[in-house]
Amino acid sequence: MRNGIVADTIRKGGLNYKMVFGLNLPQIVEIAGGLTPSRELAEQLWSDTRTRESLLLAPMVYPREEMTRTRASEMLRESPATEVTDILCHRLLRHLPCAMDVAVDAATSPDEMERYGGFRLMFNLLYSRPAEIRPFAEAELATASPLTAPLCRAMLDEIEFIL
Repeated sequence: MRNGIVADTIRKGGLNYKMVFGLNLPQIVEIAGGLTPSRELAEQLWSDTRTRESLLLAPMVYPREEMTRTRASEMLRESPATEVTDILCHRLLRHLPCAMDVAVDAATSPDEMERYGGFRLMFNLLYSRPAEIRPFAEAELATASPLTAPLCRAMLDEIEFIL
């Protein structure tokens, strides 16, 4: 599969992948649905940092029961773009028993992109832990980070609604 128009748009948007097929998320989900979950395959896809679709597909084929807290934290740190982080958190990490621990570790990192990953993962856990997540979002919002501020504002709005 390839969508040249989308691929060109992604490249013009400044994402620095060597290879972009231009697939949209439903197409990637369809491909993942035809694959047997495999840690080995997921790790191979994840290591292909030059191809956008490989990075997006990897969390979809990684067996949840084989994901460790250490590897989850590593993948969150290694994620090269918000799009990849969003898919990683939503499709894989939020389902792990250690998800909140991974999120807290990342949210307290000095690295802005890693903090984004921590808050994105927290957003996926928001409805089960709003009071626990609130102080983290408030503290991050005070940093005025352009990457995390919109996410933290949205989280705090949701928390207000929930509580």
